[in-house]
Amino acid sequence: MTVSQAPPTATGPGSRRTRRLAVLGAVAAACTALLAPLMAAGNQGSTHKNGIVCTKSQGTNPTFDLSATDGHIQLPDGNTAYMWGYTTAYDRGTGLVQPGKAGSFQHPGPVLCVNEGDTVTVVLHNDLKYDDVSIVFPGQTGVTADGAPASAGGTGGTLVKAAAPGKAVTYQFTADHPGTFLYESGTDPQVQVRMGLFGALIVRPAGHPDWVYGRADSAFNPQTEYMVLLSEIDPYLSQRMEQIKIKRDRGQAPPAAFDMRRYHPRYWLINGRGFPDSIADNFADWLPTQPYGALAEIRPRSAANPLPSVDRYLSVGSEDYPFHPHGNNARVIGRDGRPVATAGGADLSFDKFSIPAGPGQTWDALFDWSDAEHYSPSTNPVPTTDPQLQNLVIGTFYGGTPYLGVQGTMPPGSASQNECGEYYIIAHNHALYQITSWGVNMTGPITYTRVNPPNVNCP
Repeated sequence: MTVSQAPPTATGPGSRRTRRLAVLGAVAAACTALLAPLMAAGNQGSTHKNGIVCTKSQGTNPTFDLSATDGHIQLPDGNTAYMWGYTTAYDRGTGLVQPGKAGSFQHPGPVLCVNEGDTVTVVLHNDLKYDDVSIVFPGQTGVTADGAPASAGGTGGTLVKAAAPGKAVTYQFTADHPGTFLYESGTDPQVQVRMGLFGALIVRPAGHPDWVYGRADSAFNPQTEYMVLLSEIDPYLSQRMEQIKIKRDRGQAPPAAFDMRRYHPRYWLINGRGFPDSIADNFADWLPTQPYGALAEIRPRSAANPLPSVDRYLSVGSEDYPFHPHGNNARVIGRDGRPVATAGGADLSFDKFSIPAGPGQTWDALFDWSDAEHYSPSTNPVPTTDPQLQNLVIGTFYGGTPYLGVQGTMPPGSASQNECGEYYIIAHNHALYQITSWGVNMTGPITYTRVNPPNVNCP
């Protein structure tokens, strides 16, 4: 993979933006002035600045109307990509679905949140013109499609009964155990999942929305619940699928189907975005089809803030994604919707330096940050000597001192996103070629954990 490799040529509206050489400079400066709008508000109409945005349905037996549709997303190198996606209409503030309203294209699909014991109904409407589509629910048992076992309709390249263009199919299952799960296309999945037909499903323990599983040691702070949904894009696949659609719309013979033997990802995303967009607020208005940010914002663990935060990792990629939260190991408490425990219930959770999320896997991990040394510039100084100011590298997310809650003097001309003396701890895929966008470095699945100082009202 080289930067000089040419991207696909334009074949239709939005299929490609002119590749800008200035992007290289912008990415190199991604931790300076470029990030100024990303840390601003930009999520009008939503109370969810960051963290998981649950799409919910009222009642004990939730119903979700999902539509399979298409659209375009923005990529960090200035390109756009034609994608497919599941969508529904939901209120940004409450997360409640809005029956009778049409949802607009989004990537990835909405995060469906239900409770253990719910009978879940998902009605899939196929708004794509030329392809059958479906949904499978890995980890769920007894799934039906239009009242019959879903797998009974799995013929001709589909794992389950599919909806033809303009048609619908109704899936139903009982959410019989809590955890983090995927939902994704079961029809030609090597193509349709890569094109964006996927989303997250969260099943909460009955009576305990603040637990990951049905056990007290999985308790977390419900205000700090985050998702790390990792995916990839081969722009040549996206280009070919758009070419096929355009030709068919014009009544012309479409080109041959994409040869999946040539499939090769060139973009990697977190929650459907690449860095620096990944740290923008949920529903940032300049990302109209990519609603979910990935910035984690927490406070130090203390007596006033005793519960850890939770990251729900999911992967729909074709290879392992070793996601690494720098300097702060995660405690893995579950995998693939099951707690890490013995058959008798004994805790087997473990600390992990990086989370190697494999294709189709989900991981649940608790994390926090504590000021164990009680750093203080006056009473407990860091036993090092900072270099002279002219030799000190001041970063965008560095307040000038190593003390949480203290902002130091910044050199003239420097730009900073450090708003109230907070810490920023980077987190990214540890396979470094994956944190690129067609060779543009320091993009892709990168985010931060923002640790706000205690007793300070941060913006």
